[in-house]
Amino acid sequence: MGTLYLVATPIGNLEDISARALRVLREVPLIAAEDTRHTGRLLRHFEISTPLVSYHAHNERSRREQLLESLASGDLALVTDAGSPGISDPGHDLVEAAAAAGFSISAVPGPSALIAAVGVSGLVPGPFLALGFLPRRGPERRIAIGHAASSPYPVVLFEAPSRVGSTLAELAQVLGDRRATVSRELTKVHEETRRGSLSALAASYAGQEVRGEVVVVVGAPEATGAGEDDARSILMGLLKAGLGPSQAAREAAAITGLPRASLYDQARQLRNSGPDLKDTGSG
Repeated sequence: MGTLYLVATPIGNLEDISARALRVLREVPLIAAEDTRHTGRLLRHFEISTPLVSYHAHNERSRREQLLESLASGDLALVTDAGSPGISDPGHDLVEAAAAAGFSISAVPGPSALIAAVGVSGLVPGPFLALGFLPRRGPERRIAIGHAASSPYPVVLFEAPSRVGSTLAELAQVLGDRRATVSRELTKVHEETRRGSLSALAASYAGQEVRGEVVVVVGAPEATGAGEDDARSILMGLLKAGLGPSQAAREAAAITGLPRASLYDQARQLRNSGPDLKDTGSG
């Protein structure tokens, strides 16, 4: 039985690839790649001729059995366009299936846009909440932002260039005007990190054409002395994110472990007492 290698690849600067990653990519009989054209350029640069097969968000499940068959007879490397497989990139489905089938799984760590942005932000002294890409719209987006608002930790998320300004404005409205950084094009020639409050950053990106992948880091909320599991502040964050009292109570119960019924009553009281919350979702 073979080993599934999760190989991190450069997020911009080719010099960041590790010696181990290059060795694994040369030695495995097959590489599963998010985009074979993109990975093909990487392999040609380092004069690696290992065969490629596509594995991306649209064919994960249909390709799974073929890749498990490959693992039955030898090793397999999994790469994405940049960074580590399975971190807001394809990989989770195959790792889960390979683990269930009893195959060995080994990480070949390396570049990560998330870790790079956290490091340069200066806003993350300890634990943080990583959200990946926010859902574009609907209750899933409101729930994700609500969880961010209720967390006592800094928040890290990816965003598409076209939505940076609007997302920063939404975060400022729901989370409060916290300190934040916006990093883009990390490790590349035009690498940039802007620092400021969420509202100031939202204004600077409003209507601006942004290029490159973007990572937003939002600092932790100021300590209130109320404790990390303060149900009222959690409910307020969820209600401000657009959830109705019933949804807010459900999510707050999952976070705090407190009874949902009492949280629902508190959520209704908060919505009725707050003018800016009366037009939030129903239920």
